[in-house]
Amino acid sequence: MASFEGLDATKWSDIEPYYQEFLDREIDSAKALEMWLLELGRFDAYVGETGSMLYVNMTCDTEDEIIKEAYLDFVENVEPELARTGDLLNRKFAECPFSTQLDQEEYNVLLRDTKMDLALFREENIPLGTELTKLGQRYNEICGAMSVEFEGEERTMQQMGKYLQVNDRDVRESAYRTVGERRFENANEIDEIYEKMIALRQQVAENAGYENYRDYIFDAKHRFDYSHEDCKAFQDAVEAICVPLMREVDNERKENLNLDSLRMWDLGHDVHGREPLKPFTDVDEMVAGTSRMFHRLSPELGSFFDSLRDGTSLDLDSRKGKAPGGYQLQRDHSRKPFIFMNATGLQRDLETMVHEAGHAFHSIYADDLPLVDYRSAPLEFCEVASMSMEMLTYDFLDEFYSKEDANRAVREHLEGIVSILAWIATIDAFQHWIYTNPKHSRTERHEKWLELGNRFGSILDWSGFEEWRNVSWQKQLHLFSYPFYYIEYGIAQLGALQMWLQYRENPEKALTNYATAMRLGGSRPLPNLFEAGEMNFDLGRSTVQGLIDAVRDELAKLPA
Repeated sequence: MASFEGLDATKWSDIEPYYQEFLDREIDSAKALEMWLLELGRFDAYVGETGSMLYVNMTCDTEDEIIKEAYLDFVENVEPELARTGDLLNRKFAECPFSTQLDQEEYNVLLRDTKMDLALFREENIPLGTELTKLGQRYNEICGAMSVEFEGEERTMQQMGKYLQVNDRDVRESAYRTVGERRFENANEIDEIYEKMIALRQQVAENAGYENYRDYIFDAKHRFDYSHEDCKAFQDAVEAICVPLMREVDNERKENLNLDSLRMWDLGHDVHGREPLKPFTDVDEMVAGTSRMFHRLSPELGSFFDSLRDGTSLDLDSRKGKAPGGYQLQRDHSRKPFIFMNATGLQRDLETMVHEAGHAFHSIYADDLPLVDYRSAPLEFCEVASMSMEMLTYDFLDEFYSKEDANRAVREHLEGIVSILAWIATIDAFQHWIYTNPKHSRTERHEKWLELGNRFGSILDWSGFEEWRNVSWQKQLHLFSYPFYYIEYGIAQLGALQMWLQYRENPEKALTNYATAMRLGGSRPLPNLFEAGEMNFDLGRSTVQGLIDAVRDELAKLPA
């Protein structure tokens, strides 16, 4: 195959001949098939990174029309052709007589996933996928443009977060109202976007022969190792085990604050009147401190993190026009992770930095796998890589804090784990209902959201803010751009808690297990990846109970 370096992969006319060569190539042995897969992977990595960087550029500046047009041009004119050609390439691989002569342990996951992709592919779903991507981009654009005037300055939604942590209750309430009013301005348009997405996704499912999108996406996401019944078991376990502890914590907060009822602006500040945790003042300070933390945890992980400080791999500050959220993206051609986030100086920003670094470590560990497809693991395990880092760095928070404040940060994080598991169950149950009842009305959707809030939510008093509560799900990016990507966080949190308990027992062994599992990338089925790290793969009550009991015990030991 001729060199493709310098090729303009934003133009289908430039890359189509290369893909045609892969389609036309004669394969006369298992060895030739392996070589074909490796070469195709390298070319896919080059093209994929081109598309990924167009997405990165768009999220870094949602207001630049040239950047937006470049991204949408790729979505509209290149991605559909890649989907069609990808189906033909999958068929060539799966139907090749030499595929049965490949090492079945090594190629089992790839063959399994490829056969499922072939079964699901429908030509008529390509334009529907393009339309869904464009709707997701519009949602990002709306959210990226949100800003408010507060205390005499224009501020992003992310920058407003710090005002919910101050001790002055009037300031917190004012900040909450200001942000809520701004978000509510776009509530109807965001509802309309979501309704269009639901209809398009239902059509995708029906085109592929499925009754509903829930059942379709489980297969499309290659969820061979757990079912929607397992998700229901997770939801039930969270309701029975996590929600009571979360509400205990909330009630204790209400009593400490001497309040008749807990309001939405009463959750973020310190109940003892201490100043908000402020781990850093600028992103350079955050990066330097994070580097020191990782070097103390593991010299290897420290060196991995420092490799990101090259001027091209980090975009961390919050600014107007930048898309919300955070992510890590592996650039498979240049073999360099990229981390995106919106840091404003909060403890949650430090947690995000450590979280996304964990994803980067996973990418670096798996980078030596020859098959590009295997350098990405199932999302349920990718999140183990990141969530584990949030907990394994507890002992090194003194890089940012005094001992007292480090304990506060750990307490907040552990309490947050309990509440995030409840939120994960809420979002997961919401999506199961949404997509098994695709013809629901907007009112029914809002009512279902309130019902789930009562089932999994805190003791918050929403009186006077009922309309805002109806649409509070709209801030969850995953519902729009990554449907059904949320239970993964719950599964992974159970894995991360197990890794944390391992680390408390034997740090060296835990780090060895972490590295061993991450080096496998996605080359093994999900339960085997957990097993490689000596973790149980289970979503039910027995696992959840033991882990939440450990969290409860640790909270009892920590000073308030």
